[in-house]
Amino acid sequence: MNTARMSQLENEPFPQTLLRPRRAITGISAILLPYNNDNSIDWAGFDQNLKHTVAAGLIPAVNMDTGYASLIDEATRREVLQRTKAVTSGLQFIAGVFVDDSPGQTFDADTYRHGIEKVESASGTPILFQSFGLSELQEDEVAPAYESVTRSCNEFLFFELGQDFAPFGKIYSLDTYEQLMRIPNAVGAKHSSLRRQPEWHRIELRNRVRADFKVFTGNDLAIDMVMYGSDYLLGLSAFAPDAFARRDAMWAAGDPRFFRLNDMLQYLGAFSFRHPVPAYKHSAAMFLKIRNRIASSATHPNSPRRPETDLEVLSAIASELRELLEEFNE
Repeated sequence: MNTARMSQLENEPFPQTLLRPRRAITGISAILLPYNNDNSIDWAGFDQNLKHTVAAGLIPAVNMDTGYASLIDEATRREVLQRTKAVTSGLQFIAGVFVDDSPGQTFDADTYRHGIEKVESASGTPILFQSFGLSELQEDEVAPAYESVTRSCNEFLFFELGQDFAPFGKIYSLDTYEQLMRIPNAVGAKHSSLRRQPEWHRIELRNRVRADFKVFTGNDLAIDMVMYGSDYLLGLSAFAPDAFARRDAMWAAGDPRFFRLNDMLQYLGAFSFRHPVPAYKHSAAMFLKIRNRIASSATHPNSPRRPETDLEVLSAIASELRELLEEFNE
C-alpha cells in the first residue's frame, strides 16, 4: 500500500469507505476444550459445544488457542479431530496446525506438513499457527516458507497473532501479508493484533488485490470489524455462538437491533479479554457453565485463571444477554 494511502487511513476516525451494510458475514467460532474438576477432558461437553455451534450456523474451529492448542498433546489433538469429523458429518470445519518449538529453533516444515495432512485426512481445513521457527524468519523468507508446506494442500488459512496471545506470535508487515494473500490456495487469514488500524489496512488491501480472500478478525475487543468487511474467527464467539449468529443475521438484514446485541457481546469481550489475555479461556468456561453448556468451569491445569469474583459479572452479563435474546424473539 502506498505511503499516502496508509497515512490517510491512520488519520481517519474510521474508514467510512470500507463500511459494508447488509453484508453476509462468515462466522467461524473457536471451540473451547472443556475440562472436568479432576483435570480430565469433558468430551461430552466438547461434543455439545460443537453441536450448538453447528446448529447456530457458524463454522467450528478446533485445536485453536481456545482449545489449548499449545498445551495439549498429539493424542488429544487427534481425538479432537476425529470427534469433530463425526459431529460435523461432512460440514466444513477449521482445525489448527501447531508446531511446538522453542526460540532459536529452525523452521520445522515437516511438522507443518504432517499437521496439514492430519487435518485434511479428517476432512477439515487447516489453519497454520505461527511458531518460533516461522516467526523468526526474515520477512522475505515468510511467504516461501508457507508455500513450501502448503504446496499439496487443497486450501488453508494462516494466523497473525499478537504476543498478547502467544510468545511465538507475529504481526507481519503489510508487504509480507500481500505476498501471503497472493498464494492461490490461501483462502483467508486470522488477524489478532487487537488493533483496528492494521486490520483496516488488510481489508483495504484485500479489496484491491484479491476480493475472494477472507480477512478474519480475531479482535475480541472490536467485534464490530465485521461492519467494515472483515469476517471473524473469534474465541469470544465460543461463549455464545447462538447470539453471534443472531447478530450476524441482523447485520445482513439491515436490522438496527444489530447494534444493541453487538454492544452486549462487546461488553462480554472487553471484560473477558482483559489482561492477562490468555485467561479468557477460564472466562469462557465460567460463562458456558453459567449457561448450562458444560458441567465445570475447570480449565487446562497450565492455563491462567480468572478470580472467582468474575462469576458475579459474568452471571449478570449472561442474564442480560438471555433477556435481550428473549426480547428479540417476542
